[in-house]
Amino acid sequence: MSTIRFQALQTTSGRKPVKVEELDKKSVIFGSNVFNDKAMRQFLTPEAYKAVQSAVQHGTKIDRRLADYIAMGMKEWALSKGVTHYTHWFQPLTGTTAEKHDAFFETSFDGSDPVEKFGGSQLVQQEPDASSFPNGGIRNTFEARGYTAWDPTSPAFIYGTTLCIPTVFVSYTGEALDNKTPLLRALSAIDEAATDVAKYFDKNVKKVTPTLGWEQEYFLVDSALAASRPDLMLTGRTLLGHTSAKGQQLEDHYFGSIPTRVLNYMRDLENECMLLGIPVKTRHNEVAPNQFELAPIFEETNLAVDHNSLLMDVMSKVGERHDFKVLMHEKPFKGVNGSGKHNNWSMATDTGINLLSPGKTPMSNLQFLTFFINTIKAVYKYEELMRASIASASNDHRLGANEAPPAIISVFIGQQLTKVLAELEGVTKGKLSPEEKTDLKLNVVGKIPDVLLDNTDRNRTSPFAFTGNKFEFRAVGSSANCAVAMTTLNSIVAKQLKDFKVEVDSLIEKKGLKKDEAIFNILREYIKETKAILFEGDGYSEAWEKEAKKRGLSNHKTTPKALKAKVSKEAMALFEELGVMNHVEVEARYEIELEEYTKKIQIEGRVLGDIARNHVIPTAIKYQNTLIENVKGLKEIFGKDFEKIAKEQISLIKEISSHIEGINKNVDLMTEERKKANNLTTAEKQADAYCEKVKPYFEIIREHCDKLELLVDDEMWTLTKYRELLFTR
Repeated sequence: MSTIRFQALQTTSGRKPVKVEELDKKSVIFGSNVFNDKAMRQFLTPEAYKAVQSAVQHGTKIDRRLADYIAMGMKEWALSKGVTHYTHWFQPLTGTTAEKHDAFFETSFDGSDPVEKFGGSQLVQQEPDASSFPNGGIRNTFEARGYTAWDPTSPAFIYGTTLCIPTVFVSYTGEALDNKTPLLRALSAIDEAATDVAKYFDKNVKKVTPTLGWEQEYFLVDSALAASRPDLMLTGRTLLGHTSAKGQQLEDHYFGSIPTRVLNYMRDLENECMLLGIPVKTRHNEVAPNQFELAPIFEETNLAVDHNSLLMDVMSKVGERHDFKVLMHEKPFKGVNGSGKHNNWSMATDTGINLLSPGKTPMSNLQFLTFFINTIKAVYKYEELMRASIASASNDHRLGANEAPPAIISVFIGQQLTKVLAELEGVTKGKLSPEEKTDLKLNVVGKIPDVLLDNTDRNRTSPFAFTGNKFEFRAVGSSANCAVAMTTLNSIVAKQLKDFKVEVDSLIEKKGLKKDEAIFNILREYIKETKAILFEGDGYSEAWEKEAKKRGLSNHKTTPKALKAKVSKEAMALFEELGVMNHVEVEARYEIELEEYTKKIQIEGRVLGDIARNHVIPTAIKYQNTLIENVKGLKEIFGKDFEKIAKEQISLIKEISSHIEGINKNVDLMTEERKKANNLTTAEKQADAYCEKVKPYFEIIREHCDKLELLVDDEMWTLTKYRELLFTR
């Protein structure tokens, strides 16, 4: 029997690993397609080069005259590499990147004198149609104007034959319509706040740069097998399918030998990354079958976010060359681990110090404690906002599923640092005696360097864990744009550092305390205040859910509930005070994310109903008819004794009918609930209805379908099964 499933399996069985051309050493090709410092020195005038560097380092505005020179140099560099088009590359509120290509090629009015043209005006600003991008009510449909504006802090790059210029995207009236603009504002806010605090310890600090190292988890499925699954193609996950007898229970895939086809894909992907200046370093098998991970070297946060957004696009394009479908969905397969994108975050000074790295002197350790404890205080104060920053329909499947951090935000710091904080809390309040100062510096703070040995254990159930010299935000979803979580994290830490400085300065000015004593006294109070957010145990346990509730921590397991924190008075005040987003921009994002949630559940419901009725039921009936013919034959042969002989076949016929009835009934009920939800008047009500009324039918319908998969003849089943999707080599 030839079905799409068996055709796909036949195609897959004949796959050969795609040969990958060996390029030069990574150190040689790295950044070859990036308009980086080396390229700028070669193609820009000294004045133009200085203007770009000043914009990058100090945020100074680039003069229009110099923009023309920069554009000229950028164009000559691009043309020397065979580029034909340019585009402003931006990140609208769709969760993906966007681009509109324009040719360098132009002619005069009469069609003569063809020339390659690219000036400062094209570099600095473009006007794409803004009406078709999500805006959350910022723009009316008939108000189409929006602007992309060059972000010189993220270098232009070449992909294919197109020069890509990273840009922000704003409305005609100036509101941010993208993920990059609020991120840049948040990074500016934390730079200012952290620099002011860092000056307590080193007057030479002029800039603090937040850094990010993401870890990208993903699945690879043969493209022919993926194409045989409408749910996988349309929603990014399998809406039905019985789990394979062998999954991840033997734990034999994690860090195992990488299959040849996959390894060649990884090598090809790494080549592309090197050319684009994405500093990927680590690759390995993840826990689930056909699941893998890629991780880079740490970078400045804005650049790291751009690189991750670019990477996800490049991964899919390289996958096509190797006949792979790349799955970024947080939970593409039931019964095996889903995928996350751990965001490893820290702060670095322009003097070369990692502010979250313990040092070897009392002063450097007090500096470490200051930024370490303030980060914990920020997360404690804004834990609901942190949860909201990682909320999505797809990440709901992963959070709290005993494979990823729970929906409860907590901080893990390890035994050593827990002990240190306890000792610091116990020091006498107020002015320190000479003996206490000595004790503080030699016996308490002096113990911090032990952490440099990385002797703090890891806790994979913690959503926000300290891992030696950085915090790891483990709860970010694999398909997410890092900018959303990073905007929130940098904003809350910036706000906390600002408040901290006000408190310290007040103690110094009003109570006459020395700087170190004032800092220490404030930190000690923070230690006492934030104990509720610290948790070292098993985040998967029911006991922790109960304990977290006692501590007053939130536990929002679904996106509609989690997102409400984004429009709370506290969140509005935070973002407006820092200049990260105004109330219009915050409310717009809330509307957009609710609508996105609703649409994703709506699409999944439609796809599930379609597959259940147009694939599963017809296949089940076809097999049921075979059984009926078998029973008829037995009756002809055995007469009145046939019921005893055909007992199992008759039971199977009844069981199939029961599951068919269950599918039809629940698809009808689900459809009715969708209609009711669609008639509700607000995005909030619709999202709640889809979450609470529509989505529960998914598992009921799936259960009936998955039972039929086990009953129906394998030769008749049209949908590619888990054992085939997850174990292709």
